[in-house]
Amino acid sequence: MFTREENERLCRVGPGTPMGETFRQFWIPFLLPEELATPDGEPLRVTLLGEQLIAFRDSEGRLGLLDRYCPHRRVDLFYGRNEQCGLRCPYHGWKFDTEGRVVEMPAEPAHSPMLTETRIKSYPIIEWGGVIWAYMGDPAKKPETPPLMEWATVPASQRFVTKRLQRTNYAQGVEGGIDSSHVGILHSHLDPNKPDLPFRERQVSPLSSVPYLAMDTAPKFFVRPMRHGMTIGARRNASDDDYYWRITQFLLPFYTMIAPSKDNGVFMGHSWTPIDDDNCWVFTMTWNSERALSDEERDVGAVHSQTKEDGSYEPLVDARNDYGIDRTAQRLRSTTGIEGIGMQDTAVQESMGSLVDRSLENLASGDAAVVRFRRILLSLADEFETSGRLNVVENPDWYKVRSGGVVLPHGVDFLTGAATQLEVK
Repeated sequence: MFTREENERLCRVGPGTPMGETFRQFWIPFLLPEELATPDGEPLRVTLLGEQLIAFRDSEGRLGLLDRYCPHRRVDLFYGRNEQCGLRCPYHGWKFDTEGRVVEMPAEPAHSPMLTETRIKSYPIIEWGGVIWAYMGDPAKKPETPPLMEWATVPASQRFVTKRLQRTNYAQGVEGGIDSSHVGILHSHLDPNKPDLPFRERQVSPLSSVPYLAMDTAPKFFVRPMRHGMTIGARRNASDDDYYWRITQFLLPFYTMIAPSKDNGVFMGHSWTPIDDDNCWVFTMTWNSERALSDEERDVGAVHSQTKEDGSYEPLVDARNDYGIDRTAQRLRSTTGIEGIGMQDTAVQESMGSLVDRSLENLASGDAAVVRFRRILLSLADEFETSGRLNVVENPDWYKVRSGGVVLPHGVDFLTGAATQLEVK
């Protein structure tokens, strides 16, 4: 059983918490470039790992991430002036550059020692791979690069990245992303012409190209700890002699990868970036390693959920409108009556509450990857507390892996049989 104490250790991400301090050793994706598109544009309120911050792009295009409150009298710098390579507090005019230095104090004597002695908390941020990343750890231990996941290294024409708000702890999102046993149920379609048949006999695969997902809804799981996190093989019956393996990846500390649904199709993945203990940003990435994406592959609606156009990145449907559930559609055509894989996942994850008490669960055989995820994260926090460093952070090339789906004969190890699919050259 996962205890309440373990749950607290896994889920709390604020300053001084074991997991929060561990996450601060990584480069963390938290913004899209469009949110800070204009030099001297409006500053942007940011909450990340429980800290209230302010982000801005200065006159020369440099990115800054500062404490949201001025160190003088704690004025909210959201109301500041972004001008001439600095963010100026509107109260007494203290002005800060992107590295947190005070460059002007117009209400103080010209040679005041406060000008060189005072700083505001700041974190380095970079734009890379179609997103903006922050590093919130010890500056002396800052990794040279973010993790070299394939979606961030392909040309811009070959990737599509969106962002939405999810009102849950990051761990609930990750656990949904690595839980292959729900795919053939939560996301399944039902044959509307067979309303009187039992549920199982009406199911149709959510992916027409992968019928095995509905043919066998009770896969057997094989979990392999890896240096990047873990690789999960969900084995389903494909024929009398073959298994269909749906192979997904969990990458430290909160990334998941979805298996492609067809040859030369797109890869998909998520980052479940912790805002605070009760909310996370869900970045959804679609990419192809060989070619530019088509308009259809960039379409928003299924996994890439539609969001409001007000800059909040809140989904158009959420708990306030019951995720748009259509009870007629639920009776006739789908398990949930909710449109879109992304919203189906969000609905069940948010329905648990923003931070679920895992000590009340009754886990089953299909939860092997979930159990291992929790142990891996707790071990990661132990590693940092013990040594003050993390091997995975120091080796960004460990992230050069893929997800995959493959039919293999009985007796063939899934990692061996799918090795060429899972490696990024």
